[in-house]
Amino acid sequence: MKVAIVHYWLVGMRGGERVLEALCRMYPDADVYTNVYIPDGISETIKAHKITTTFVQHLPKVASWYQHYLFLMPLALEQLDLRGYNLVISSESGPAKGVITDPDCLHVCYCHSPMRYLWDMYPGYLVGKDFITKNIMKLAFNYLRIWDVTSAARVDRIIANSSFVAQRIRKYWRRDSVVIPPPVSIERFSVSHSAGDYYLWVGQLIRYKRPDLAVRAFTSSGRRLVVAGSGYEIEPLRAMAGPNIEFIGHASDSDIERLLAGCKALVFPGIEDFGIVPVEAMASGKPVIAFRRGGALESVEDRKTGLFFDEATPEALNRAIDGFEADSSWVDPDVIRRHAERFSEAVFLRSFAEVVSGSV
Repeated sequence: MKVAIVHYWLVGMRGGERVLEALCRMYPDADVYTNVYIPDGISETIKAHKITTTFVQHLPKVASWYQHYLFLMPLALEQLDLRGYNLVISSESGPAKGVITDPDCLHVCYCHSPMRYLWDMYPGYLVGKDFITKNIMKLAFNYLRIWDVTSAARVDRIIANSSFVAQRIRKYWRRDSVVIPPPVSIERFSVSHSAGDYYLWVGQLIRYKRPDLAVRAFTSSGRRLVVAGSGYEIEPLRAMAGPNIEFIGHASDSDIERLLAGCKALVFPGIEDFGIVPVEAMASGKPVIAFRRGGALESVEDRKTGLFFDEATPEALNRAIDGFEADSSWVDPDVIRRHAERFSEAVFLRSFAEVVSGSV
């Protein structure tokens, strides 16, 4: 079987690229197609495959401007020659699924999410933009929404990474999907039965992940918080943070493993499509204190692997942490780890193969 995997862009290793890695291991002879490929920071597993880019790769300053070329990516994807492939897998979060395939080719889309900036999070992405940029975005995004819905009809089978994303797919694409959570490298993490004096926030420092909520809550309470990640929100966060907040910047895989092993709990205040970091925390035997929305509802079990708070406010987060510190008798690192194992790569690959074979 000749297989092609289409990924929106390859500029770093985040959750979508971890899924791509798993698919590359599942299909070791697959060809990889993408709009933009920046080899630095891409795993050897992915780089071992033949990687073909669209014309977007050759545009000026593509390494830093690739998202500004979003409006060209539908055209670029449709120029890819995918004749002769039996199976095409699109890894969708930015534009990927819009490729044109042979009539007898099976096209399976693994959807991390319909493009958030086109749909439910669109108003938030306009905030802070100047007049010209805002109006260019309005025009471009109108065209992209039409293309996004139209191209969804080209896909034979859609897999959503969570029920939360499946709901978005039904709402915006009017398509049904099968839910398969993304693979997590559970084996990377060892169960820790001890805890240090800090809570941990991990992720890209961007607005929708709500690092500001965590920083405000911990600045108010005086508890120690370690923030691991980089992004455009770093300076505003530093400005609002108290001396009990430690920013360590970008963290390597080994740093994340060490920080998770040593923390009291992971703090997860954003609304994520699924959220791999909470599963990594649970693989380390650590509980998660999460906002009761989005993908966290599908990985965290209340008072078994974590606690929820119901309002996106520093006060609500602090009340949840107060409750956690008053009674954490339910925390059992081994139970938490066993729960995390249901999100292993082996489970993902088995479920993915069932969809491709048509048995699901």
